Amino acid sequence: MRKIKTAVLGAGFMGKVHVEQIRRLGNVEVVALAAVSEEEAKQFGARYNIDRTTADWQSLLDDSSIEAVHVCTPNSLHAPMSKAALEKGKAVLCEKPLTMTVDEARELVDLAKSTGLPNCVNHNLRYYPAVQQIRQMVANGDLGEVLSVNGTYYQDWLLYDTDYNWRVERAANGALRCMGDIGSHWMDMIQHLTGQKITALCADLQIFHKTRKKPKGAVETFTGKKLNPEDYQEIPIDTDDFGSVLIRMGDRTRGVFSVSQLAAGCKNRFQFEIFGSKKSVAWNQETPDQLWIGERNSPNQIIVKDPSLYYPAAAGFADLPGGHSEGYDDAHKQVYKRFYAKVADRNAPVDYPTFADGYWGMQLLAKVLESSESQSWVTVQPAA
Repeated sequence: MRKIKTAVLGAGFMGKVHVEQIRRLGNVEVVALAAVSEEEAKQFGARYNIDRTTADWQSLLDDSSIEAVHVCTPNSLHAPMSKAALEKGKAVLCEKPLTMTVDEARELVDLAKSTGLPNCVNHNLRYYPAVQQIRQMVANGDLGEVLSVNGTYYQDWLLYDTDYNWRVERAANGALRCMGDIGSHWMDMIQHLTGQKITALCADLQIFHKTRKKPKGAVETFTGKKLNPEDYQEIPIDTDDFGSVLIRMGDRTRGVFSVSQLAAGCKNRFQFEIFGSKKSVAWNQETPDQLWIGERNSPNQIIVKDPSLYYPAAAGFADLPGGHSEGYDDAHKQVYKRFYAKVADRNAPVDYPTFADGYWGMQLLAKVLESSESQSWVTVQPAA
């Protein structure tokens, strides 16, 4: 298996996650890292043994030996970085949401199509083994007709007004923060599992902290909880802390979900339930190896991850046997493994979320914002 050289753009929380999981693949080498400053880049490089570091991300795109880039930056940089990389002939794996606007996403889809280069949006949460087992159960008719879906994605890392991250500011993040950051995951997941598109929705968004105290120095995602009062400056907030959405899917399926970054005790509680005409399933990311199966006329079950007992199409998303947990980092690895199979061999199947998926996700987010502002139902029609 030939070695593939890649570069990571971004040295924050997601940059670390990407570097660690890329290295688990074996045939992909992180040869370069770009950060917001030379000092940050050097510190990251020293920690992760990356010799080539820079604050000039564009310089890395001129290196013909680098075949792919990972875009792990604030959302405002997703589109320009991905576009520049594609134009330089690089395959691109970009964090979600794909862009700041629907138009930017459409431009990336068109460019990726014209270049023929592999392109991926990092909806890694699809790739827990238990989640893929659910997908096969739905596809094989085990649940019967999907009647309704519901769920939440709750976190508590922005509960206090002293909690801060670049995502709370619209200029770096976009108009939707909580919904864009984690609501995008929930909508992608439920469509991936059921095979049905969201066709209409009614949303309500809320900002609970109208102002926040921004640290005077840089803080990493999920950190910065114990600063002193003199370490902050107060800023106005215009991105959502909470959102709830009623959805219609396909012809008959109905559902509802909510997302929050102010839910005390919920560290990363992404969960969903799918109710069918025969049986139901439920899954929670905080206990990723467990799959709940609900029955009408027999005892309910809790199935613990064991690929030898899964459908074959789901078993391939587990690299460890039963009794050996596979979690958040492993879900990233599964996406990267499939993306780099395509980078290595352009005839390989596309078994990962693409920019087209990210474009559809941006259309849904635009409709969520439209619905919340108008306080009404809106229909969702895929754009051409």
